[in-house]
Order: sequence, then structure tokens, then C-alpha cells
Amino acid sequence: MATKEAILSKIQILITNKFDTPEEAFAFFDANSDGKLKKSEIVRLLKEAEINGFIRGLVGSKLIEGYDNSGDELIDWQEFKSAVDKIIVV
Repeated sequence: MATKEAILSKIQILITNKFDTPEEAFAFFDANSDGKLKKSEIVRLLKEAEINGFIRGLVGSKLIEGYDNSGDELIDWQEFKSAVDKIIVV
């Protein structure tokens, strides 16, 4: 199984190589433009980051669990930005 560091590295590479800003990445993956990423949208991000299909659902759940400060089981822009800021530092 991929390590947390390897997964975060792949997400960082995706965000920095494919998008000009984290805001652009968030908007791209926010398919319904509701200002929040649901699990299926996060799984799409993980697919784009070339995370193994077998673990995408688990990783998506763990990302929500780790960064959803509001408890709505969604990732809003501030929560996404907080996660990205931690990833970029890694």
C-alpha cells in the first residue's frame, strides 16, 4: 500500500503541474460548483493524481476524516486550502 507521504506527494505534483493555483484545482474538482468537495469528487482528484484505484475510496475517506473541520463530511475551500498548505510544505 502507498505511504501517506507518497500519496501526498502525488497530490502535490498534480496540483502544481496541472493547475496554476490551488483555487483552480479546487474549482476543477468541484464538479457541481457547490463550493464543497464530496467523497466522489475527492476520489476523482485521487484518480487524476494516479493513486491506485484499490485504495482511492479509503484514502478519500481518510482525507475527509482528517481535514473536515465542520463535520459535514465534505471539504470546503478553507479545509482544502489547509490540506494543500500542509502538502506543499511536505
